[in-house]
Amino acid sequence: MSFEKILIANRGEIACRVIATAQSLGYRTVAVYSEPDAGARHVQLADEAVCIGPALASASYLNMDALLAACQQTGADAVHPGYGFLSENAAFSKACKEAGIIFIGPDEDAIQLMGSKRLSKIAMQDAGVPCIPGYQGEEQSDERLQQEAERIGLPLMIKASAGGGGRGMRVVTDAGDISAQLKSARQEAKNAFGSDELILERAVLQPRHVEIQVFGDRHGNVIHLGERDCSVQRRHQKVVEEAPSPAVDEPLRQRMGEAAVQAARACQYVGAGTVEFLLAPEGDFFFLEMNTRLQVEHPVTELVTGLDLVAWQIKVARGEPLPLTQDQVQLTGHAMEVRLYAEDPAQNYMPQTGPVLRWQPASGDGIRIDHGLVEGAEIGSHYDPMLAKIIAVGDSREDARRRLIRAVQDTTLMGVNDNRQFLAAILAHPVFARGEATTAFIGDDFADDSSLAGDAPDALLWALAALYHCRSETPSDALRGWHSSTLGAQPVTLRCGEHTQTLYIRYQDDAAQISVGDPAQAITLAPLSDNRVAVNGVAVDVKVLQDGKQYWLQCQGRTACFTDDTHTAAGSSDQAGSGLIRAPMDGAIIDVNVKAGDTVSKGQVLVVMEAMKMEHSLKADCDGKVEALDLSPGSQVKRQQLLVTVTPDAAVTSGQ
Repeated sequence: MSFEKILIANRGEIACRVIATAQSLGYRTVAVYSEPDAGARHVQLADEAVCIGPALASASYLNMDALLAACQQTGADAVHPGYGFLSENAAFSKACKEAGIIFIGPDEDAIQLMGSKRLSKIAMQDAGVPCIPGYQGEEQSDERLQQEAERIGLPLMIKASAGGGGRGMRVVTDAGDISAQLKSARQEAKNAFGSDELILERAVLQPRHVEIQVFGDRHGNVIHLGERDCSVQRRHQKVVEEAPSPAVDEPLRQRMGEAAVQAARACQYVGAGTVEFLLAPEGDFFFLEMNTRLQVEHPVTELVTGLDLVAWQIKVARGEPLPLTQDQVQLTGHAMEVRLYAEDPAQNYMPQTGPVLRWQPASGDGIRIDHGLVEGAEIGSHYDPMLAKIIAVGDSREDARRRLIRAVQDTTLMGVNDNRQFLAAILAHPVFARGEATTAFIGDDFADDSSLAGDAPDALLWALAALYHCRSETPSDALRGWHSSTLGAQPVTLRCGEHTQTLYIRYQDDAAQISVGDPAQAITLAPLSDNRVAVNGVAVDVKVLQDGKQYWLQCQGRTACFTDDTHTAAGSSDQAGSGLIRAPMDGAIIDVNVKAGDTVSKGQVLVVMEAMKMEHSLKADCDGKVEALDLSPGSQVKRQQLLVTVTPDAAVTSGQ
């Protein structure tokens, strides 16, 4: 089965990743893109590019007809689906085959089987793969599910059979909640996946999430390439991945690897796949699901095996046997990966939108950055908010961990909020550093971390923002020749998110003394160059970018965006409790819970919107009366668009 040109049916970092390997093997590549992705990095890297529709994924990246038409238009005779979108769609795999196009992935039968948690679990039980006791029967009536849930007992895990990403998944610890949680999971599963079929399992508390990379070819060979530990998760979505797992020794690796190979053989698997297991504290492991595609976290396996998994996928798709036997697979060193997201961990991981004003990925020995970013791009609300993967490898786990912390802190992204501080804090946490993190880590050990609290930036960042604000309003050599005897302390008012401070700057020869906070903390800053400042006599690197009245600053692994409010009239900006409720990102209105004239309370949900495949509840920030509202379900809104105006109670009472 030969082919010469590969169309990558995806976008972002995975499209860039596949293009790199395909071109290195001599293939011509075709990128596809939606209208807002016209200037995206994957479009620039490919040999050819075809627009396949508007922003909505269902009209572009999920549009099978448009993708097949792009193959015909460009002469592409193979398709790599990446992950997400149509990568685990059996109908797409079949459609490619019927069109005479090689699908670089498994056959539709394997995708179909493993895409159903219910059917795959039955198949795994028949194959002798360890499974969690539960119910995966065809009878799906409310009465039968309630009965089976009571039989299985607590704690209970409810799962959407067709789904992933934590949607349609519930953990029940109170018997009185079973009925309501079954109904809720059913409804979410139906909305997300078009199927309300559920399976029930006895919940395994505080397990490890350990997965095995498997590969099969069309000659009957199936091997595994070791394990990855993906235990650190938020809302059932992976945050940190590493290989090998700190909880797996060689005998356990052999047992889990054999079980994964057994699972792959049971469905005559071809290509790259991942068999996911829950590893209980006592050492037992249970089949969770099989992902019939390349995983987001495949780079950590590549770095400890020295293999290119995309190249293997292409070789297998050509009909070649696997390049190695099981005995030839060697694991060397340790690798870790974190997912860089445009999200705010302090706001329940709410996705963020905005422009990429500056992007400078970290570099150095043992560092790998997989990304799809270019400066000037706009991070919108139509797709998953993952922007890049930051990966490090070292001789030991500690070497990899230390390198990864530095890489996260040294990566520069300005213009859109992200989760770098959250990631660095996880990697530095003593429980993670000891290799003891389970799936309960973020909710338990990490729950009180400051990166989840939305705390104000530290005093140094405030002071640096004030310094750069004053330098931008005066000549470039503003600090030189200015003396406290000729100029008194200057007030500067800055805002960062919901936090506002007035700082006072006094110039002293070639330095500035800045008073921050109450009680005041004095910080002396002396610019040494454009990107280096002496802080109380110690030189540090500072990255700064001015965008109108905003200042993006990065220093010592911390990033914040400040707005100059020095000359803004009091009350003219949207402050907490102002009653001005704006859209946090581009998206669509799902529900409107109030109308003009309604009296509302602080914290009451006014509007529900959908963006980046997630629902977001927008709440009143004060008690008051709804004065203006012009929305209906289905309305498309833009980032920072004013949606609801609530007149605060004090203003209503005073007659304003």
